[in-house]
Amino acid sequence: MLMALLLDRMLGEPSRWHPLVGFGHLAHRLEKHCNQSAHPLIGRLLGLAAWLLVICPFIVFSYFITHLAIGKLEFGWAANCLLLYFAIGARSLKEHALRIYRALLSKDLAKARLGVSMIVSRDTQNLSESQIATATVESVLENGNDAIFGAIFWFLLFGGTGAVLFRLANTLDAMWGYRTPRFIYFGWAAARLDDLLNLIPARLTALSYAVCGHTKQALQCWREQAHTWYSPNAGPVMSAGAGALNVQLGGAASYHGEIKVRPILGIGEQAQPRHIASATKLVEHSMLLWCVTTTFIYLSLIYLGLIYPGLIHFGTGAYSA
Repeated sequence: MLMALLLDRMLGEPSRWHPLVGFGHLAHRLEKHCNQSAHPLIGRLLGLAAWLLVICPFIVFSYFITHLAIGKLEFGWAANCLLLYFAIGARSLKEHALRIYRALLSKDLAKARLGVSMIVSRDTQNLSESQIATATVESVLENGNDAIFGAIFWFLLFGGTGAVLFRLANTLDAMWGYRTPRFIYFGWAAARLDDLLNLIPARLTALSYAVCGHTKQALQCWREQAHTWYSPNAGPVMSAGAGALNVQLGGAASYHGEIKVRPILGIGEQAQPRHIASATKLVEHSMLLWCVTTTFIYLSLIYLGLIYPGLIHFGTGAYSA
């Protein structure tokens, strides 16, 4: 886990040939062929079948390479590291948010609107400075779970295979999980399965935000506001994050030409450009918290003799990983 996070911090996402980009193209082509029924039951079954068809081969492949060994030389540790590296996007999330932040500081609203249009699904053509800041902070907080902590959680349980499952499921939810006429039935399975996989990670992410920010406010906002949000997992993450930052998120936003009145999350003033930088720092501090906590737990379990460190075999010798 630590090696994967270090790789992401040093290299960021691959600029070309990123596996998730190829997966997205594959999922888009499959959806065009499978999303052919407006019947509620048949549409849901087709969506579930497409979800399994596009994800299962990658799960099998990731399981195989994480258990790969040639002779006595094991490569599973390297495969696990690379799979988690490809599954997370901490550096790219921070860089994109800070590009919007710098555009707002220079009063270049056109550039800021273009930047925020790449990370949110709402209409961005006429957003004000505060609305751009709100959308960006919301995206940073929510993607902190989707692009970082959720993948780490499933990685800690099931290695690279768990990280791949979570990230691909999250990608399909982002592509298919909309309540539009096209995806209302076909995308049902993708949305519900993503909700299931996020059930625990989202709450751990919310707790991390609370610990690393204004803790009392974050916990209060989480308790009082999370249930008002339309997503059962985004609600805790965004309400706790908003409370931790002492900022107000949510409110009315335009989606596909229609105004959607969303609940207010958080407390304090309306989002400003500086809150974007604060949100990226909150995510980074939460990542540090996860690293310290998981390392402490891991070493404690080894000390207590409850688990043993992985072994890499070279020839006749064995060296702890």
